[in-house]
Amino acid sequence: QVQLVESGGGLVQAGGSLRLSCAASGRTLLRYGMGWFRQTPGKEREFVAACTWSASTPYYSDSVKGRFTISMDNAKNMVYLQMNSLKPEDTAVYYCAADNFATRSMLYAYWGQGTQVTVSS
Repeated sequence: QVQLVESGGGLVQAGGSLRLSCAASGRTLLRYGMGWFRQTPGKEREFVAACTWSASTPYYSDSVKGRFTISMDNAKNMVYLQMNSLKPEDTAVYYCAADNFATRSMLYAYWGQGTQVTVSS
């Protein structure tokens, strides 16, 4: 059984930074990679970033490229999303997902419960 637990969300002013963490239990069951998505009320879940466990080149949405960085710690079974230069439009619930390296949310089998990120102007 795979369980994903996000943490690190909160309230931050525009221009600030946050680091989200995702702890993956049952890691041995995961073969491919992890992704971060976000969702605001009334909208579909939006792809943010993805990376493979083999640490290949990560992939980012255009809206966060150059500001966000996804990273993994295989030894700790952790995935991180470092978010810099945050904007009010980054406000959303952020989810980590496994086990794929894709931009489509339907291709991920496992999801965390989400963590709220709020960026004030």
